[in-house]
Amino acid sequence: MNHQIINLTTLCYIINEKSEVLLIMKKRGFGRGKWNGPGGKVKVGESIIESVIREVKEEIGVEIINPVKLGCIEFIWPTTENNQRCYIHLAKKFNGQPLESEECLPKWFKINEIPYDEMWDDDKYWYLDALSGKPIKKRFFFDKDNKVDHYEDI
Repeated sequence: MNHQIINLTTLCYIINEKSEVLLIMKKRGFGRGKWNGPGGKVKVGESIIESVIREVKEEIGVEIINPVKLGCIEFIWPTTENNQRCYIHLAKKFNGQPLESEECLPKWFKINEIPYDEMWDDDKYWYLDALSGKPIKKRFFFDKDNKVDHYEDI
């Protein structure tokens, strides 16, 4: 299997004062129909932190403050065009209220009510660690049905 990384991306998990996590339902593009954290591709010349701040603002209208980088996850698919290294962030301070956009619908979830059955298959393996602020360094290998074939620490 080819491990070549094609895309650098970011994800941010925002936790509010009620200890709820903000997820977005993707309406289009890669991941359509799945709940995930806001984020996206890193632009040329942009730092990882600049990217995560910009992507969250563009997707849901929220300005995250001092997001903490928890690490990264590499997602390896049967074909390389979607292979990515995703930098995972956690933000507990933010300005603004999440707004629906053409790209996504934001919604707050209690930590014990995260809809894993409507998310990427890998999320069940690392979400709770990320939400508690633990460092994340994993590589997930997916099969042709978008299910986790196996994973490893990196």
